[in-house]
Amino acid sequence: MIDHLQKIIQQRGPIQTIGVIGMGYVGIPAALLFAHVPSVKMVYGLQRNSLSSGYKISMLNAGELPLKGEEPNLPGLLKEVIALKKFRCTDDFSIIRSCDAVTIAIQTPFLNPLDLIPDFSALEEGIRQVGRYLTKGILIVLESTITPGTTIGIARKILEEKSGLVAGKDFALAHAPERVMVGRLIQNIQEHDRIVGGIDEISTSRACELYSMVLTKGKVIQMTATAAEVTKTAENTLRDLQIAAANQLALYCEAMGVNFYDVRAGVDSLKGDGITRAILWPGAGVGGHCLTKDTYHLERGVQASGIEPLDFPSGTDSLFVTARKINDFMPDHMFHLLKDGLKRIHKEIRGSRVALLGWAFLANTDDARNSPSELFYKRCLEVGAEVRVHDPWVKGTLISSSLEEVLTGADAVVIFTGHREYLSLNSQEIRKVMKKECPIIIDGRNIVDPDQYINLGFIYKGIGRGDKNNHQVITCPLQ
Repeated sequence: MIDHLQKIIQQRGPIQTIGVIGMGYVGIPAALLFAHVPSVKMVYGLQRNSLSSGYKISMLNAGELPLKGEEPNLPGLLKEVIALKKFRCTDDFSIIRSCDAVTIAIQTPFLNPLDLIPDFSALEEGIRQVGRYLTKGILIVLESTITPGTTIGIARKILEEKSGLVAGKDFALAHAPERVMVGRLIQNIQEHDRIVGGIDEISTSRACELYSMVLTKGKVIQMTATAAEVTKTAENTLRDLQIAAANQLALYCEAMGVNFYDVRAGVDSLKGDGITRAILWPGAGVGGHCLTKDTYHLERGVQASGIEPLDFPSGTDSLFVTARKINDFMPDHMFHLLKDGLKRIHKEIRGSRVALLGWAFLANTDDARNSPSELFYKRCLEVGAEVRVHDPWVKGTLISSSLEEVLTGADAVVIFTGHREYLSLNSQEIRKVMKKECPIIIDGRNIVDPDQYINLGFIYKGIGRGDKNNHQVITCPLQ
């Protein structure tokens, strides 16, 4: 006997019209890739016409990409699907009535991570909009990173209340979390395996049909909706943990006067069957929308949707929350390195001029969401320092595009982002522009040669560079 939902889906036929809600780093590349599939007739990018993001509608329809930074193949793909008249961006959510499938990619931050209450207001409004225009046989997929239990819980509840339809009977519902990194969006969607979890087998199968259309090297991995939610939050939590391990080891190396990068190479050299000792890189802080919050979604999931009580040492932070605290601490550590560097020339932070290089959290992009640079910037201002910011990718009232302007007269230069423009910094030119007898450089990404700067009279401090952070000061008069 054919299931009621399966019968409705068979009557609909293959997925040909798709709606993608949320025109950001996730939604735009997904929509364009769907539109590029020959069997797909039309893809609608659904975007609220708000003051903060409404501009994306006209830009996308004109073939202009609102995302900055380098995104290989994305600009050309946009122009191609626009020319083919297979993609259109709109704020008219009633177009959902004509769609066979709708994906939702809306950010899910925490207003205060410590209380483990996620801010689902934007996501819930997006789900309500979908619910108002649901038709029988449609597939709804949540791509946002969400607290485990959300798909079968609040998302299902809202969709059913707004539509009067029943999930699993009248429409399919699934979770297929995005797995993309800014700077390689198209490649990630096509080549990464896709986690797909429906609320039932039919929903899972229909979602697999949708994502199989855009996969090249990647394959579909099927599981339940809640397992898919745990998978996404866990993979980001584990990466955050790996970064925290590198950061803590770097702090240990600084305290013991050794070079973290020598230690890392030594540990990584141990290879063989069943041996895994790979270490990530330490840095000035972890930013972005995902790693800074997904630990808390996982923690919240255990509390909100756990089937049994969690058996864990009483009064102890989880390993994952501890890792999050370590990574959140790194901008403070950069501040401490700056303070120590200034102390070596008998100068206080108050009244000092600081050149902050890099506002984006990720190299060679304009993505400044939850940037660790901002935390450092605010800390410096609180103690009376003058901070000038440079970033070749990010635009803003606080940010200068002129490196020389930011460096001129600065007491210290602090590198927060590993942009390619900073890889070729000229130590002699920097010293001339700073016009200081003992200028200071704080390297948060290990991108400069310490000896080159030390030999020119700089005070050098770097994350993980215990071998250099207390170097002998070399007097080198300005020319």
